[in-house]
Amino acid sequence: MDKPKTTPKDFFLWAGAMVALYWSVVAFIFLIFDYINYAFPDPLSYYSADPYQSGISYEMASIIVLFPIYVLLMWAIRNDIAKDPSRKDIWARRWALIFTLFVAGVTIAVDLIELLTNFLNGDSLTTPFLLKALLIFLVASAAFMHFIADLWGYWDTFPARKRTVCISVGVLAALSIIAGFFIVGTPAQARLYRFDAQKVSDLQSIQYQVVNYWQTKQVLPATLADLNDPISNYTVPVDLQAGDSYTYKATGKMSFQLCATFNAVTQGNNASQNAPMIPAPVGGTGNPIADNWDHEAGQVCFDRTIDPQRYPPFTKTP
Repeated sequence: MDKPKTTPKDFFLWAGAMVALYWSVVAFIFLIFDYINYAFPDPLSYYSADPYQSGISYEMASIIVLFPIYVLLMWAIRNDIAKDPSRKDIWARRWALIFTLFVAGVTIAVDLIELLTNFLNGDSLTTPFLLKALLIFLVASAAFMHFIADLWGYWDTFPARKRTVCISVGVLAALSIIAGFFIVGTPAQARLYRFDAQKVSDLQSIQYQVVNYWQTKQVLPATLADLNDPISNYTVPVDLQAGDSYTYKATGKMSFQLCATFNAVTQGNNASQNAPMIPAPVGGTGNPIADNWDHEAGQVCFDRTIDPQRYPPFTKTP
């Protein structure tokens, strides 16, 4: 009997299904990686106040769009095989299954090598690293077992089990999306966090200008409007969320207060807020220092006192 020929339809159905599968799996893995990074933040790494500005939104979108496409393409392939069982023997199918087994097997081996290398080197096997290694191992193992079962005709013998697996994978994909709203919050909440991060950045800028103003004039500005300087092209920022000016008040000869209204408590994984650095103004002798900008929800005021030894007045030229 002649071997069945692969038609253009067969080729593109299998090619599309495999691309959608690989892309969905990679997006799922990186999405869970991002959740792990968010749950176990690395103090040496920077995390945006809005996790959806990172890869999370792209990974979610990839799963939402591509996983259903994979299911649809596989349904079309299974439907063709049901009508013509010889389609099971076309080279496009066998190559797709065998190549997927190869990729899954290599992934498992590389994952184990990486795990053992870290262990033998005496490196600390941190919780994030172990979770990521376990995730890759489980995903690659599941893919390997599924496709080798397909190659051996296991799912044709037990169609009910195949349906159970398909439903379980679909539920897992949906849960990976839904879980994000509980782990990193909704996109609306993330936007509010981003507003808070911008407010902290604005207050830092204003603080720098207030210190610079005092160094230049040996007096604190009466209002924030005094900081506007068309020559240096500096304009005091305003609260982008409310459209209002920030609150400033001189509380002493060298002390002042800055206030803003925040949406939520400081996000613990936002490195930009944990210890923002205040650069020493030009002419100062001190090193950059870290001020605490942690805040609660609502209006929060930050009291600052200028240290004249760290920020001495500028020398006036005659």
